[in-house]
Amino acid sequence: MVQRLKAVFWDVDGTLAETEMTGHRLAFNRALAEAGLAWQWDPPTYRQLLRVAGGRERLAAFLSEVECAVPEGSRLDQLQARKQVHYRELVKSGGLALRTGVARLIAELAEAGIPQAIVTTSGRTAVTALMEACLGDLQRAFGFWVCGEDVARKKPHPEAYRLAIQQARVDPSQIVVLEDSAQGLRAASAAGLSTLVTLSQISATEPAQQFEGARALLDGLGDTAQPVAVRRGPVCPGGMVTPSYLQRLLMAAPAAGASEA
Repeated sequence: MVQRLKAVFWDVDGTLAETEMTGHRLAFNRALAEAGLAWQWDPPTYRQLLRVAGGRERLAAFLSEVECAVPEGSRLDQLQARKQVHYRELVKSGGLALRTGVARLIAELAEAGIPQAIVTTSGRTAVTALMEACLGDLQRAFGFWVCGEDVARKKPHPEAYRLAIQQARVDPSQIVVLEDSAQGLRAASAAGLSTLVTLSQISATEPAQQFEGARALLDGLGDTAQPVAVRRGPVCPGGMVTPSYLQRLLMAAPAAGASEA
C-alpha cells in the first residue's frame, strides 16, 4: 500500500541554516571570553564537540576535560545563557541565512497543505532567534516545535521524534524527516521515520556509511540556480527537492536504520 505524505519534520542547525561554525561556535567563544576563560573553540575542536548533543552538555563535557573537574550547574547555566545572548545578536546582525531551497520547500509544503514541525536539540531561544530573523511569515507553516528543553534525552536518542509523532497525530509511515547529521538520522530512524539527509558544512566531511539509514542523501534542497546533487537515493527531477519528491521517498524501499531504546 502506497503511503501518503501527511507531515514533514525539520531539524534546525545545519538543515534550515548553516548555524554551527559561524553562529553557535562564535557565540560559545564570546561567552567563554566574557567569563574570563582562555579557551576558544577553533573549527576542528568544535567539530569534535558536536558529538555531544546540546549546548549546555557540550560546555560541561569540555570544561570537565580541560579542568579535570565537573563544573557546577549554576556556572553552566550562566555560560549557556550568555552564549544564547551572543547567538541572538549574531543572528540579528544578519550573519546567518537559510540554506538554498529551504524557504521554497517550506512554502511549497504549506501550499500543498502538508503539516510541518520543528524537531531539534537546540534551545527554544536559539530557534526563535533564527526563525524571526530568517523565516518571517513562513514561521506560520510550522504547527509546533519540539526543542531541547522538551526532552530528557537529546538526539541521537529518538525521544524528540517520538514526542513529535504524538503531537502530530500522524502514523510514522506517513512522515518524512529532513536532517543533516548522522545523529539526527539515528534519532529519526529509531523512531521509525523515513529521513532525507541534506549534508551540511559539518556532515559533508563525515563517512558516507554513517548515513546508510537515509532514504536519500543529498547535498542540499536545490533551486533553479543551484541544482541538488544526489549522493544516494531517487533521482531528483529538476534538481530540486519538492513535496512530490518527499512523497517518492515514502515509496522507496526502507533502508536499515539504527535502533535505540
